[in-house]
Amino acid sequence: MSKVLVIGGGPAGCFAAIAAAEQGHQVVLLERNEKIGKKLIITGKGRCNLTNACDTEELFSNIPRNSKFLYSAIYSYDNFRVMDFFEQNGTPVKVERGNRVFPVSDHSSDVIAALKRSLDAHKVKIMYHTAVEKLMVSENCVHGVITAEGKKMPADAVVIATGGCSYASTGSTGDGYRFAEACGHTIKTCSPSLVPFNAEEEYVKELQGLSLKNVKASIYQGKKLLYEAFGEMLFTHFGVSGPLMLSASSVVNDAVRKQPLQLYIDWKPALSEEQLDHRILRDFEEAKNRQVIHGIEKLYPSKFLPIILRLAKIPAEKRVNEVTKEERQRLVELTKKFPVTLTGLRGFSEAIITKGGVSVKEVNPSTMESKLTKHLYFAGEVLDLDAFTGGFNLQIAWSTGYLAGSSIGNE
Repeated sequence: MSKVLVIGGGPAGCFAAIAAAEQGHQVVLLERNEKIGKKLIITGKGRCNLTNACDTEELFSNIPRNSKFLYSAIYSYDNFRVMDFFEQNGTPVKVERGNRVFPVSDHSSDVIAALKRSLDAHKVKIMYHTAVEKLMVSENCVHGVITAEGKKMPADAVVIATGGCSYASTGSTGDGYRFAEACGHTIKTCSPSLVPFNAEEEYVKELQGLSLKNVKASIYQGKKLLYEAFGEMLFTHFGVSGPLMLSASSVVNDAVRKQPLQLYIDWKPALSEEQLDHRILRDFEEAKNRQVIHGIEKLYPSKFLPIILRLAKIPAEKRVNEVTKEERQRLVELTKKFPVTLTGLRGFSEAIITKGGVSVKEVNPSTMESKLTKHLYFAGEVLDLDAFTGGFNLQIAWSTGYLAGSSIGNE
């Protein structure tokens, strides 16, 4: 029986440990925190969106970079196997809007409980409060690890599943990149991803707390369209957030670091400009002797009324029957193309995941083993892999973790 060490008790590490134990290995999971899955606790606002129930092709289309690298991993352990795993380990799941999968209980702690049950059933030894200082490597082969206390732990294989840099308070401090670099691996520049944007305009702060549903967001770099999608978003005290903006951050990440980008929000994507104008006229007809702010109150959230009137240069106290065609046209244009200047991204402390990491070119996609160091495996966010919101990043963690663990000793 060979000994396997897994560094990191997050989703990828837990699945790697379970899969390695299934192969008959003696497995020790090294976790620097006092419990496993610390980051899982806060995902999905504490509910844990653990995967997505879409078909496999759609899974890949939600992984904007390096998706081909994941073919073996995802086909070895797909989203339906993930759902089965949790069902079988005492945590029933449900599918919500956008095919997002959550535990029926809406408690992420139940996801962690299922992982713990499986780890215990597979006799995986978990060592808490155990930080790894470095790997023991000679002749391009890993032989174990040295802990922060200086203890040598020999092993036949090591899995690095240390996560990225996001939410450092949960233990994701970037150690895995240091271990990989020491073995000669290239680390692709790490930056926050699935993260809110900062915005320039003062009126964005006035809209703080306003949540929008079914809007269209278009982000431009000059005249070049970089991102366009429909969904939900949120105005904050610093800029914009919500699912639509978090997904946008993983697409325009590099561009917004170089220069500000222009976001246009279409508040009424279901209506053409002509249809919207007719709708405004209809509302005006019903309120023709009232102030214009009352003439548009059915069309927009109340917080937005003074701002759109100000930007359209229409005095709020002006009577509806005095509004000119030009003023109405400005209302239509601002509704269909509301401008927000994106000046940058928020930091790692607010990022759901990390963009960048260990170059996938130096990792065998069929096994997750390092191409540079024998018996060293990688899984999860430490790799240069990231996806949109909706459970896709956790699917990457489950799939790569399982493939890494089940490949040990089978090369």
